[in-house]
Amino acid sequence: MTTQFDADVIVVGSGVLGSLTAQALAKAGKSVIILEAGPRMPRWQLLERFRNVADKSDFNRAYPDQPWAPKSSGGPHSDDYLKNVGPLDYRPGMLKLVGGTTWNWRSACWRLLPNDMRLKTLYGVGRDWPIDYAALEPWYALAERALGVSGNAADDQSGRGGAAFPPRSQDYPLPMLPWTYYTRTIAAQVESAGFAFCDEPSARASRPYDGRPACAGTNNCTPICPIGAQYSGDVHATLAEQAGAELRENAVAFRLERAGAKIVAVHYQSPDGKTTRLTARAFVLAAHGIETPKLLLMSELANSSDQVGRNLMDHTGIGVTLLARESLWPGQGPVQQGAMLHWRDGEFRRRHAAIKHALGNAVPNRPVAARLLAQGVIGPELDRRIRHDAARTVQLATAFEMLPEASNRVSLSSSKDALGLPKPQIHYDVNDYVRAAAGVAQQDHRRIAAILQAEVVDGDAAWRNGDHILGSTIMGADPRDSVVDGDCRTHDHENLFLATTGVMPAGGVVDPTLTGAALALRLADLLGRSI
Repeated sequence: MTTQFDADVIVVGSGVLGSLTAQALAKAGKSVIILEAGPRMPRWQLLERFRNVADKSDFNRAYPDQPWAPKSSGGPHSDDYLKNVGPLDYRPGMLKLVGGTTWNWRSACWRLLPNDMRLKTLYGVGRDWPIDYAALEPWYALAERALGVSGNAADDQSGRGGAAFPPRSQDYPLPMLPWTYYTRTIAAQVESAGFAFCDEPSARASRPYDGRPACAGTNNCTPICPIGAQYSGDVHATLAEQAGAELRENAVAFRLERAGAKIVAVHYQSPDGKTTRLTARAFVLAAHGIETPKLLLMSELANSSDQVGRNLMDHTGIGVTLLARESLWPGQGPVQQGAMLHWRDGEFRRRHAAIKHALGNAVPNRPVAARLLAQGVIGPELDRRIRHDAARTVQLATAFEMLPEASNRVSLSSSKDALGLPKPQIHYDVNDYVRAAAGVAQQDHRRIAAILQAEVVDGDAAWRNGDHILGSTIMGADPRDSVVDGDCRTHDHENLFLATTGVMPAGGVVDPTLTGAALALRLADLLGRSI
């Protein structure tokens, strides 16, 4: 008897990874249904919300805050959604709407280094990936084309200052965006003192690309690019629909149903509480690195290893704000454009985490004004000082590599959301491996201040979220200590796949979105050929 399915594949989540997966499968002729917990909203409407919101310091605030689809902050339904019980308050960026969290990102699109995937073998810490860089490289190239990444293929991104690295089979699809005066000046000064500075590849169009206009330099990349020059996940959500996929918004998946070793259905709720059951040959969870383990835990699936939700990692970091002697004029062009990577790879990783210093280029007027007001500066002098200090402000965001630890985890809290589903509970901390790197980074901060003849006006040593979720559904070769294999297929269920950066067992010290996109496209190819 022939079994009838609602779709060949159901994808839970319409962010960049889910939508890339859905579009690739739909183009391969598969019937696909995408479930998105939040609503669909056009760019113009989100932009108007941002213009009208009073508190612009929380970049999540302009985005929908629905009782049935809370985000990680920025509204009455969201601010209490993530229940932190550990030493650090961990609230990574998370949006629930068609297109997902890449509506609000800086669009950095780094590749891992080959050594990032062999951390245990080379340096005796963390975990190795069950696949190597060569297996992922063609998919990196495909992901760069899909997202429209601009960059400089001649850069040595290892931080060693040598030949182009890591290995590439193709150039970037777009040339790098020209550096601003601010970036050029700082890069020249720190490089002359021995720091390795390179361009940051980004999913930001340097010329018209795939229906997107070239970047106009409005410096509003976060919380939203006003013209769509910067990639956001709604691009491939729309392309997936054009290829034949069906997208259901405001559909909150709450249970996966199993029969034997296979998943046979997903159940979702609508805002009115109505439940719907959908069947498929295969299922792909792409519901963010927090929500994916939450759904697996609610469904009591894929957890024979007891690793679902564990090993939560990020690129937790610190920051420093400097006041340079000369005017550098930050705030023109992209909010982030380059980075110092001299601590990206080497034998030091046996002792402390890798380090990345990213050069911030956001308009600094608001934090400058807040600092001056706190000092009692008012009236015409306040206006003069804002102009003076904003032109000379240098912001560095320093990120650290983390190692997987079982105690850092996502679990289910006893607190319920508007649909009666458990809110995520998070226990999070950084270990001595990261703390040792923080001391090294602070030495760098002092050196950079001296190079720029700058005053340290905010040596912020407080830990900052990196918004880069890794490890919560960790990948490995051994089913006893991992959730998925090297193909992102769950060990426990042959037709259940995870398209999330949460599968990454090690993430080096660079933004993981491009790696997640490469894994998603590789997963889609495998799945498309097997069903």
